[in-house]
Amino acid sequence: MSLQDWAALTLTLLSIITIVAGGLRWLVKHYLNELKPNSGSSLKDSVNRLEEKTDKLFDLLLEHFKDHSKK
Repeated sequence: MSLQDWAALTLTLLSIITIVAGGLRWLVKHYLNELKPNSGSSLKDSVNRLEEKTDKLFDLLLEHFKDHSKK
């Protein structure tokens, strides 16, 4: 292979690596963005709502069992 062929191969490989790295960076950025609260539509907001509902249900169950234990 000539020097020109090596240069072309090197540039091609560098271009492919750059495209793949850019794609991975974009994916990571958008996945991490889902973990930040944004007033309702992110995964973090959904988890927070579920935690609040679970805490309310737990409190209701505790009250229920306390009332039954007194009887």
